[in-house]
Amino acid sequence: MPWLAVLLAVSPIVVIFVLIAFLKRAADTAGVLGWVFTLAVAILYFKTSPRVCLTASAAGVVASLPITLMVAASLFQMGVMLECGAVARLVATLKGLAREDRVAQILIINVGFGTLLTALGATPVSILPPIMLALGYSSFVAIALPALGYDALCTYALLGIPVVVYGGFTGLEPNEAGRFFARYMPAISTAIAFGMLYLVGKFKLMVRGAVPTLVAGLTAGFVAVGMNRLGLTTLTGVAAGAAVVLAMVAYVAVRGRKVYDAGEPTTADVAARGRMSLAAAISPWLILVAAAALANTPALPFFGFLFERLAMPVEIIPGAPTKIRFFWQAYFWVTVATFLALPFLKPTGEEFGRAVRKWARRMWRPALAAGVYFAIAYVINHSGKVTTAEGWILPGDERNMVHVLAHAAASTFGDFYGLGAPFLGLLGGFISGSETSSIAMLTHLHLDTAAAAEKIRAVGLIWAAASGIGGGLASVISPAKLQNAAAIIDAIGEEGRVLRKTVFISLVITGLCALMTLLWTA
Repeated sequence: MPWLAVLLAVSPIVVIFVLIAFLKRAADTAGVLGWVFTLAVAILYFKTSPRVCLTASAAGVVASLPITLMVAASLFQMGVMLECGAVARLVATLKGLAREDRVAQILIINVGFGTLLTALGATPVSILPPIMLALGYSSFVAIALPALGYDALCTYALLGIPVVVYGGFTGLEPNEAGRFFARYMPAISTAIAFGMLYLVGKFKLMVRGAVPTLVAGLTAGFVAVGMNRLGLTTLTGVAAGAAVVLAMVAYVAVRGRKVYDAGEPTTADVAARGRMSLAAAISPWLILVAAAALANTPALPFFGFLFERLAMPVEIIPGAPTKIRFFWQAYFWVTVATFLALPFLKPTGEEFGRAVRKWARRMWRPALAAGVYFAIAYVINHSGKVTTAEGWILPGDERNMVHVLAHAAASTFGDFYGLGAPFLGLLGGFISGSETSSIAMLTHLHLDTAAAAEKIRAVGLIWAAASGIGGGLASVISPAKLQNAAAIIDAIGEEGRVLRKTVFISLVITGLCALMTLLWTA
């Protein structure tokens, strides 16, 4: 395999990495520039038809709708909840949880609620840092822990969108796809929990808090396994987050300590409690959980109707229709839940208008970022193809960027490729800022590498899942997410110190994922 072809095949990822890491470009800007660069490489060197490139880009944008529209829907929901005081009410309540047990408190807020919030489309790095700061933690901890706590189950964020996208690229249904991720969860979620204690109190706190940390990590992990076996993969994050909260509450109660102590409420807390009840504040999420459960329970008729009969296939690439599934997707139900909750949230006209204006201003850049990385992935996947009367054909493997990289990786790493797959995912997640985008960029590479190495298909699926987990672990080193957490507590500049510390944690846990992958695929 000519080394020039290998270098050019990997160059889009390198260019995007340089733009983000060294030239300090935002993820969406780097994505657009990376897409233009990818088009140039695909057309000029790999002889891809320009029509194929543009059509593949359009198909990528359509395939990204589950994440782009979910980004838009979740930002709208959070905007309304912030403006009407629902988030302030939640903050006032969470402050009192497990005040006498710091380890349990850390795990409840950052693993339990962090995972639950992420599963429902909320953003822990926007909600949890003020709570951590109010509880007396340093700004460093208040930024780092919310960014790390949900990483283990990031695959099940936004009602399982990453695992659904993985299924779309592999041809697997969500519950089939989920089993390739679930096997990692007990070990990875436990490692994440210990990683948080290390950031707070190094090895001393890890030893002192070993029991509750094992309980929280293993609870989250085995709930993920159980939800997959029950066929409820897309609800995994909701169940796992809630289970961790309940397990930690039980642990604190068994130790004879107060589960809840409101302490001395601030003026803001009193005002938040006076405006609405906690049930009203979280009503969008309660409605969303109920709707998602109805739409995703296989025993009920709604899943088959919404997922299969209303699949709404759109054929952009010849012979490869993309199933839109508008009425099943999480973004649809997030939007519905937000509007159904308005009578409980009771925003004023001014508050609702302000939420809509902020949403319109904020949502397009993260949505653009998600869409453009999918477009890049589709151009890379279909590079080298030309149009004919029969459809798209690939004249030779040497003209496809994925095939070039796959053959190079298979010949270079052989049976040890599994060690590198999670680290590629970590890099992809760092570049794109999203596990979903990392999955879109790299899944075909792992599957083709398995084929080039003459491995069975299951090996490629495990490599691709491990890569996805690596992409989720990148959340704690994502500049955009860390800056978001720092900004919400007026600590801009602190994110750099956090990043330098959390890189070590993410590399260690990704290494654990790599060892497990090698063990299962050797």
